Amino acid sequence: MQRKERQLVVFTLGKEEYGVDILQVQEIKRLTEITRVPNAPPFVEGVINLRGNIIPVIDLHKRFGLGAFEPGPESRIVIVTVRDITLGIMVDSVSEVLTLEEAAIAPPPPLVAGIEASFLEGIGRLDDRLLILLNMDRILGLEEVAAAQEFQNKAAEAGAGR
Repeated sequence: MQRKERQLVVFTLGKEEYGVDILQVQEIKRLTEITRVPNAPPFVEGVINLRGNIIPVIDLHKRFGLGAFEPGPESRIVIVTVRDITLGIMVDSVSEVLTLEEAAIAPPPPLVAGIEASFLEGIGRLDDRLLILLNMDRILGLEEVAAAQEFQNKAAEAGAGR
């Protein structure tokens, strides 16, 4: 019998630990200067230049209604790919990459820490820890995906016009 396992990148927002599938993570960067863009959705912090590519950066604190992001020495931008869109998510810290058996993942309860259940893929149990597993495809709704694509296109055009 084959054991189903998932590798997760684990990060914190506030006091909670979250996990994202390692296959969606491209890299983890130190917090860098973020260029604000007018008329962006409130949870879009701005854009960064990642090796010549303009990448939108999302503040998960704002997206999840967890209050303001307070950058610290351990703060990072996790570069993820969601529906063929590369974007950064601001997190308080990245702690580890771990392997979790599928059997240790429970379906999400209707409401967890004020985060919409649609954002959740499940709750992972690891010894005495609980990991909130995020569904990155749902973090950006369809409207936000279209906005992010338009946003990336405008930013790329503006960068090319310099």
